[in-house]
Parts: sequence; C-alpha cells; structure tokens
Amino acid sequence: QVQLVESGGGLVQPGGSLRLSCAASRFLLDYYAMGWFRQAPGKEREGVSCISSSDGRTHYADAVKGRFTISKDNAKNMLYLQIDNLKPEDTGVYYCVKYLGNVCTSEYHYWGQGTQVTVSS
Repeated sequence: QVQLVESGGGLVQPGGSLRLSCAASRFLLDYYAMGWFRQAPGKEREGVSCISSSDGRTHYADAVKGRFTISKDNAKNMLYLQIDNLKPEDTGVYYCVKYLGNVCTSEYHYWGQGTQVTVSS
C-alpha cells in the first residue's frame, strides 16, 4: 500500500522559513511525479508545486514563486518543500501528493494526512 507521511510544519512569524518533508514508502519516487498541495481555512485544496520524474522539471503556483522550492532525494525516497519568507496567507494544511504518471499533468490519487503551517505574529 502507498504511504505518505508529511512533517515539518509549525507556528512561525511572517518572514520565517520552514522545511517540509514527505516520507514515501512502498513505492519508488523515481518513477512518479510528486507534488505539494495546501488547504487554507475555509478553502479548497490548491496545487502549490510539483516535480516531474521524467525530466526533473519543477512547477510552482504564482503565489509561491520565488519563495518555495521543491526537491527530492530518490535514494531516501523523500520529498521536500523549502519555504522562505512566509506570509500569513501561506497558512494552511500542506499535503504531499503522488501522481499516477511521471509528469505533473498526470492524475493524482494518493496524498498523506498533511502537516499544519501557521504564519502569525
């Protein structure tokens, strides 16, 4: 069974940084595109970033470009999201997502339980 476990969230002040991690098990990251979604209070989940396993290309939502960096370590089967210059609007639950194919346009069917990110002064 596919398993995804997110960690690294917390309470930080505006301008701070966080590094989110996603531990994947029972499948290999090098075969699938992986991404991050988030859900702000009272809103639907939105795509934040994705990394393709076919060519390593990365994609970012306009709201996070220049501040978020997605990366992975295939040897450790880990996915990461480095978040810099956090803003209050970044608050939400962040989810690790596995896609069905090797590109970010693929359908996705698996995600973890999420990790809470709260940005407040």
